[in-house]
Amino acid sequence: MHATTILMVRKGGRVVIGGDGQVSLGQTIVKGNARKVRRLAKGSVIGGFAGATADAFTLFERLEAKLEQYPGQLTRACVELTKDWRTDRYLRRLEAMMLVADREVSLLLSGSGDVLEPEHGVMAIGSGGNYALAAARALEDGSHDAETIVRRAMGIAAEICVYTNGSLVIESLDAVDAEKPATSRGD
Repeated sequence: MHATTILMVRKGGRVVIGGDGQVSLGQTIVKGNARKVRRLAKGSVIGGFAGATADAFTLFERLEAKLEQYPGQLTRACVELTKDWRTDRYLRRLEAMMLVADREVSLLLSGSGDVLEPEHGVMAIGSGGNYALAAARALEDGSHDAETIVRRAMGIAAEICVYTNGSLVIESLDAVDAEKPATSRGD
């Protein structure tokens, strides 16, 4: 997938997804501040896309419907979406990839049937994805928080990939492990 970089980092009780804003047609930049990262399911899920914009919006709408059908079950909603994506004649032609996360799980979705969880809490897609992924993996062992890692890694990707710019949209959620343990009341 060309023309974007989307990066997801889960660290220190937060999950952060960042994306650049560049939209290219061939070798021409037609927009520099597109919003490829957004909130879904009334803010409980964040997601970013790489690929054809109309295709990605169609997939976001379908994921939103699956999340309504399976509330609080991101993995199940994504598996059901991906099954439709592979078997539906119309959806099969969509060219996009998505990174999605809620407070518990982070996933990569593709039209080839992939529903993948990151091995190290870091995933990236798009033309600059491998640059952002390498930079984030190098930064994750340090003292940087998830948002700082996303910002710095996306900056590195923007310096290397001609389809990625520095106009970032970043969304984050506190992860389940960030909550304080519930205290029990004695009866």
